[in-house]
Amino acid sequence: MMTPLEGKTALITGASRGIGKAVALALAEKGVNIAVNYPQNEDAAKKCAEEVRARGVRADIFQCNVGDLDALPALIDNILKTFGSIDILIHNAALGAFKAVHKLKMNQYDLSMSINTRAFLGLVQKVLPGMEAKKEGTILAISSLGSHRFIPNYGAIGISKAALEAMIRYLAVELMPKGIRVNGVSGGLVDTDALRAFPFFEIFKQEVVKRTPAGRVATPEDLARVVAFLCSPESSWIVGQTVIADGGLSLI
Repeated sequence: MMTPLEGKTALITGASRGIGKAVALALAEKGVNIAVNYPQNEDAAKKCAEEVRARGVRADIFQCNVGDLDALPALIDNILKTFGSIDILIHNAALGAFKAVHKLKMNQYDLSMSINTRAFLGLVQKVLPGMEAKKEGTILAISSLGSHRFIPNYGAIGISKAALEAMIRYLAVELMPKGIRVNGVSGGLVDTDALRAFPFFEIFKQEVVKRTPAGRVATPEDLARVVAFLCSPESSWIVGQTVIADGGLSLI
């Protein structure tokens, strides 16, 4: 029996590991073909693609630094040549220096804005023609609680995610009349390799666990299930929202 998403193609940025990989696998379970974008680690991207294919769908890898807007046309063209369409865009790629805001160098600030926010807009603009022609599409971005609350040494990312969430709201209003739905997902502290680079990660993690009603931090799979839901027709009435899935952390 076919699922509503079967045969569609999703471009996932930063899909070779962590949340991006978990999302790729969750969507593959629903019959979605996956374009695995990665910045550098080709081996990890190939492994992700292999695991996706093992779920009975198509997958290919596409190297691109999505912060380089000049590289986006070639990325999108290559994906379209391979799969024929991009029905789902999920911007998961993120980067940022872990330091106090007042100590940030401007190039570090610019890097976070470029990858976390500017790239999202660039990607949306590149996939729009295909989605507009079909009068349907799904666009999502991964945010974080740092977008609206203080997290020590997280300002570069948090500020860029605040801009990202504002962009989600604006795009949602503009694009929903075209049949293109835009949302975001924010997961609190998610235990990934990337986050382990955070200063004093283990101490910070234990503090978050104490404050989280669910009694643990999130796994990439926790967020992936929410993303998969937001890609499905069952969530069609959710428009322009950044859904918080954090085990209750933001309530305290």
